[in-house]
Amino acid sequence: MNARIDSGTDNLTQHSLLRFITAGSVDDGKSTLIGRLLFDSKGIFADQLAAVSRSKHKRTVGDTIDLSLLTDGLEAEREQGITIDVAYRYFATPKRKFIIADTPGHEQYTRNMVTGASTADAVIILVDVSKVKLGEDGAGVELLIQTKRHSTIAHLLQIEHVIVAVNKMDLIGYDQAIYDRIVAAYAEFAASLGLKDVTPIPLSALAGDNVVERSEKMDWYTGPTLIELLESLSVYDEAHGSEAHLAPFRFPVQLVARHNGHEANDFRGYMGRIESGNVAVGDKLVVQPSGQSATVKEIVTFDGALQKAGAGQSVTLLLEEYLDISRGDTLAGADAPATLLKQVVADVCWMSDEPLDLRRKYWIKHGTRQTAAKVTAVETLLDINTQQRKAVDNPAAGLKLNDIARIHLNVQQALAADAYADIRATGSFILIDEVTHQTVAAGMIRLGE
Repeated sequence: MNARIDSGTDNLTQHSLLRFITAGSVDDGKSTLIGRLLFDSKGIFADQLAAVSRSKHKRTVGDTIDLSLLTDGLEAEREQGITIDVAYRYFATPKRKFIIADTPGHEQYTRNMVTGASTADAVIILVDVSKVKLGEDGAGVELLIQTKRHSTIAHLLQIEHVIVAVNKMDLIGYDQAIYDRIVAAYAEFAASLGLKDVTPIPLSALAGDNVVERSEKMDWYTGPTLIELLESLSVYDEAHGSEAHLAPFRFPVQLVARHNGHEANDFRGYMGRIESGNVAVGDKLVVQPSGQSATVKEIVTFDGALQKAGAGQSVTLLLEEYLDISRGDTLAGADAPATLLKQVVADVCWMSDEPLDLRRKYWIKHGTRQTAAKVTAVETLLDINTQQRKAVDNPAAGLKLNDIARIHLNVQQALAADAYADIRATGSFILIDEVTHQTVAAGMIRLGE
């Protein structure tokens, strides 16, 4: 279990950005770990530290700082000592900038964890050594169900790097043998799941061991500290090329821009964000789902015109042709257009307290397109413990909160889609309750599976 670590700077700029989340079961120390990262890396202000020190909800003795309060911003979180909402925090070291998402551990808030994980480059799976069930005679380690659930979601969302932080090592006297057993158990589970880029690290978030400073109490561990590992993980950026740049061109149209009515020229631009690939003046495109051909005339930005643009840039495209294009359409490369789907096969995480009802219609939000959708079948349910997909005996029973399933949908208007494994932006969607307007599921499109 080894993460890909850059020894040089080929794919790592001095101030490249890494987005990561913490995940795990309840009270595994996720908020405390982030608080420790912020505190030891000088990523908090003096007034924030003073406010935490004065908090009436401190769960520490004496003058010891309760680092978990640095991320638990809701009053209910402070009162109960749990994380409910996703808390985003920013900090930087001389080598890299970071955006952290502190996600809840409670099963009922798994949907919040999915939200935080959807944009992450890396995930820290915390394992609390005091909760892991160890078999007798050195045999058998039983991981917690939430550890397995969050690892499964990380795999489904294709998060590139997984760090297994074996936390609270101080509670077991920094015992290497117990650590090795836990790492071996997770490695076995990760193999069954298909996780490849996994790095374990022993630490104590509360005491600060191996978080920013190396722990003298675990001299048997010779790997990097957590902050060293986070600084070294490879993340592709625009300056050095990105996998998103190598993918086919995809440009969901967000807005059609017209002139203000007082000019003679008939300006018509199509505004949006390039989700993958590159585009240049003169390129041949196809409008999806209509299938019309188009040619790029100009690429306009706030800072002026460009000859070419790539993934991640927000631009306005002007075309040579006068075409009927509106919000929800997709401009794609003529040589590799997206697949048009009216029947969709997808893996979904059900995020609503209300179960799936096959008799109801939902809204599907795919890129900038929103259209009516109906779930026609629930093919299989994923068993978190065994990682086996089980056939559904009674599809009419629907999906319940936190269920992960493969489903079939019919959509009213065709989607210009790709497999999630190829292009995340055009391979993902959300389902919305048409009555309450609540997001009920997040889905990943599967093609040819």
